Amino acid sequence: MIVINPGSPCEAFLPAAPPHSHTWAQYSKRGDGPSDQPALRTLRVGGPLHGPVAHGLACGAHIIVHHGRPWNALAYHGHGYRMERRMLRKSWGVTSYREWQAQLHALLATEGANSVWEFALGLRRAIARDFGGHVETGHWLDAAARVLRARAEGGTVLTPDGVTRTAPVPEAETEARINRVQHLIGRITRYEARMRADGILGEGQYVTSADAWDLGRASCMARWGLSTRHCELPEAEAAVIEAGHRAARCYQSWQDFSAAFILGRCLHFDNDKFGSWYQDMVTVHRILMSEPGSPWLNIPFR
Repeated sequence: MIVINPGSPCEAFLPAAPPHSHTWAQYSKRGDGPSDQPALRTLRVGGPLHGPVAHGLACGAHIIVHHGRPWNALAYHGHGYRMERRMLRKSWGVTSYREWQAQLHALLATEGANSVWEFALGLRRAIARDFGGHVETGHWLDAAARVLRARAEGGTVLTPDGVTRTAPVPEAETEARINRVQHLIGRITRYEARMRADGILGEGQYVTSADAWDLGRASCMARWGLSTRHCELPEAEAAVIEAGHRAARCYQSWQDFSAAFILGRCLHFDNDKFGSWYQDMVTVHRILMSEPGSPWLNIPFR
């Protein structure tokens, strides 16, 4: 017998002994199933091709296409029910509905992205807005040091809870913060230069925010929740739509979104090696930006 969806609520047993074995062998030779190699696969029946659900699913396409799964399969099953539950437990610490929901909400709120990344990118964004476009790296580095030293002096700041008074920060701690942020700025500029050389960013373009890293994973987390039975279809669908809406508010195009996702992934994992964490996403980006059936070429980003 062959067991389909073992351990899941829809487990099924199908005969595999002769004469059925010949039929299974023929299907195996066709190679129609996922290969775990980057490939654009689309459900022509049973998967959304247009509209808000399809848009939200396309926001998770980096990860899904990288593994050769159908990009528009909301009822994602990956390597099967038990393997998907194991993946969520080991990679995300998710073992229940409440844990899945908390992780999903954190990703949708972009709470997983590093706040230091957003400080550095937001500072450059503000400089570009105030001074009309291109920001020299030296100016960006100097501005980061000035802002951090000013903050270290203490005083009153406006927070969501109202006006809060902050204590002065010791000079040694302030200089350490400046060094960390300036090191990060160097990493960002090197990744952006490489992305320009690889055609992911256009000349003069830069990443405005790394929130795409969280939003792309939020789209996938919705699918993973459904495949592991941590949630029901309506909740997964609503989460996918929300990921798409937030992405459209933050970025201008699929290219912008992709560059931001890749930067976030590399800052998180790659450690300036330009290894597989980067190269794999270059391959996926090119697939999604060139193949005729790509959702990025058929679904408006905004």
